[in-house]
Amino acid sequence: MNAENSLAELACEACRADAPRVEGDQLQQQLKRVPDWSLVEIEGVKRLERRFEFPDFSAALDFTVKVGELAEEANHHPRIVTEWGKVTVHWWTHKIKGLHMNDFILASRSDAVYSRFKVN
Repeated sequence: MNAENSLAELACEACRADAPRVEGDQLQQQLKRVPDWSLVEIEGVKRLERRFEFPDFSAALDFTVKVGELAEEANHHPRIVTEWGKVTVHWWTHKIKGLHMNDFILASRSDAVYSRFKVN
C-alpha cells in the first residue's frame, strides 16, 4: 500500500477550535504524501490546492459532485470551483484557520476519486 492510499484510509476526526494545526516539519512531511497538491495562502490562511483536468464540463461536474459527497460524509467542506474542463479544490479547516490532518486525508481521498475519472 502506498502512502497516498494509507492516508486516504485514515479516519477524519471532529475538529475543534483548539485543534492543533499541521505546521513546520509535520506540514512538510504531509505535503510529500499529497504531491499533486500545492500549499497556498489566502488571506493569511494556509490551504491545500489542486486543479483537476477533465475532457469536458460534464466530467468536471460529476467529479465536483463526488468530492461534495466526500465532504458531506466527513462533515468537512472545501472550496470547489467548477469550470469547463477543470475543477479547483481547496481544503483547509475553517475553525483553526489553517491545515488540520483532516485536510490531508480529504485531499488524498479527492485524488482517489480523480483516479477513477482519468482517461487513459
